[in-house]
Amino acid sequence: MASYLEGALITGEKILHQGRVSWWSVWHLLAAGVLLLPVAVGIVFLAWAWIRVKATELAITDKRVIAKFGFISRNTMEISIQKVESIQVQQSLLGRMLDFGTLIISGTGTSHAPIPSISDPMAFRRAFLEAQEKATAR
Repeated sequence: MASYLEGALITGEKILHQGRVSWWSVWHLLAAGVLLLPVAVGIVFLAWAWIRVKATELAITDKRVIAKFGFISRNTMEISIQKVESIQVQQSLLGRMLDFGTLIISGTGTSHAPIPSISDPMAFRRAFLEAQEKATAR
């Protein structure tokens, strides 16, 4: 099964950086799953954690930022690199220690688009700023 990102690319568009949801952000589901595994309810928690991590796709291409959320129902966000005004990173103390956080992307004419629980959000922000700088230099 092809990923949403692969299917969303237009001709000549290249993925520069891919983000992912941090496993640390679902530690509570993993812990509940392991503790409740003997009574079979744990499988539900482990599946829930797996779906939360795998059902989010996030990428920066040379033309836009693409985010897809959801497993059965799908929500997507695609913003042209030139239309993004700011990208903010919010991290709690635990998020700073374990290197995950929320990205908030603000585009012209759009409201804030939060993308929660991203692993290494500072690397994503840095990759975005580099891509934006290259796009504006063209």
